[in-house]
Amino acid sequence: MTNAGNNSEEPISFVDKRKIDPETGEVRDPAGAADAAAPAGAETAADAEERVAPQAPQSGLDGAEAATVADPASELAERTADLQRLTAEYTNYRRRVERDRKTAIDTAKAAVVTELLGVLDDLDRARAHGDLESGPLRSVADKLIEALRKQGLEEFGAEGDAFDPNLHEAVQHEGAGHDPVLGMVMRKGYRFGERVLRHAMVGVTDGVGDTTADAAPAAETAAAEASDADAGSSN
Repeated sequence: MTNAGNNSEEPISFVDKRKIDPETGEVRDPAGAADAAAPAGAETAADAEERVAPQAPQSGLDGAEAATVADPASELAERTADLQRLTAEYTNYRRRVERDRKTAIDTAKAAVVTELLGVLDDLDRARAHGDLESGPLRSVADKLIEALRKQGLEEFGAEGDAFDPNLHEAVQHEGAGHDPVLGMVMRKGYRFGERVLRHAMVGVTDGVGDTTADAAPAAETAAAEASDADAGSSN
């Protein structure tokens, strides 16, 4: 009776520690044999350590994000600076586009007006011969010149204007050249805004100031010669 009670309370288990399997003749794995020998549901040392070790709390934020959240004033200043920089870049871009667009328009207009300068020269010659005094051609010429002036075309080169080598092309020169002015205009010059489309072809002569200054010494010399002649005749 006692043996039966003991057998029911403490079951006897046998562990086969033989390194060679008697049935297959293969060498057994000691680690596998130990795992197989361990009773089902037994807890290993690694599992126990993992269960006992405390788990670190997961905040979900790294150091940079935490610093950003902790300092909202710095983040606001950075975003404001970015916005101001983008606004300035966009403003400069708009100005550059507008400037390039205006330059392209002016260049196209100047090219068209340059092709019409020959027509204006013909109208000037017709006016000089009196062909534009009346009739339909005069009306057409006036409308054309007015339309070109509204677009920005300006003519220059009139008799008496001061000579400017940046605007005038001198093909004839008379006098000493100290104060040169336009004595004769052979062909008008034109500019479109600040762009010179064609230089005026002119003849240059001395100004009124130089003519008066040169005439004074000549008058003094003539007066001196006349007085010497009178003195000789009296003697």
